[in-house]
Amino acid sequence: MSDARYHQLASAVLAGIEATVDRWLDDDVIDIDSHRTGGLLELSFPGGSKIIINMQPPLHEIWMAAQAGGYHYRCVDERWVDTRTGDEFFAALSAQASRQGGKPLVFVAG
Repeated sequence: MSDARYHQLASAVLAGIEATVDRWLDDDVIDIDSHRTGGLLELSFPGGSKIIINMQPPLHEIWMAAQAGGYHYRCVDERWVDTRTGDEFFAALSAQASRQGGKPLVFVAG
């Protein structure tokens, strides 16, 4: 994958997460504060926990840090999959966000 394609795909992931969180805030689903600085997106949940998602351009990966641990994802066939388990990024993000948010939350690929 070229660097340009990686940046395009990874930036779209972060933008999609931000859009979902903004929609939940507008619809009064949950109050998650999102803050993005370049390739780093921080989600702050009620109660003070956080999920950090950041781009890792040299590796062409996206990393996620949550209460349950840290995870690395690489794009394979247009899907972001965990480099160790093969789990899909949006399913894992949804599970971690639901756990930390205390209610079912579903992120989907844009």
